[in-house]
Amino acid sequence: MSEPSTTPGEGFHPHLHDTAGRPAAPLRTRLHHIRSDSLDGDTAQSGGMRRFAAVSGRNVGSEKLWMGQTHVAPATSSSDHHHGESETAIYVVSGHPEFVFLDDSGSEPEEVRLRTSPGDYIFVPPFVPHREENPDPDDEAVVVIARSTQEAIVVNLPHLYVPPADET
Repeated sequence: MSEPSTTPGEGFHPHLHDTAGRPAAPLRTRLHHIRSDSLDGDTAQSGGMRRFAAVSGRNVGSEKLWMGQTHVAPATSSSDHHHGESETAIYVVSGHPEFVFLDDSGSEPEEVRLRTSPGDYIFVPPFVPHREENPDPDDEAVVVIARSTQEAIVVNLPHLYVPPADET
């Protein structure tokens, strides 16, 4: 095949930009190809991790979806945070990240740690405080994230949960 390779943000129809006398196709009328080396690091962040946007309103004109990668360095924990009204789906690409949240459905709140492996999925409901940890001393953990909102909502918190008044 002699088809030219697409460049970041060009989609699978690069000829749409080359048609003389016709304007370039609007963002929402074509496919977009986001190469791994062109992910956008200018997104909401939490301490201890780096988020990179692939699919976002700014990058491709998405209106209801955000998707990207998160990298957690070896022996590192993220800040405690939640993602506002956004539902978040996580797919573990590499490493063994752990996801920590507070289960307060019983008589006593209990910190729960979900230990994952490559190929596992995690679902984070809206407004649920949590953190990611990478206990591996040598290798970073990489996950792919999809959110139900156009952009990455990140609300960093001082604690995983609100401590009782006598602990503050």
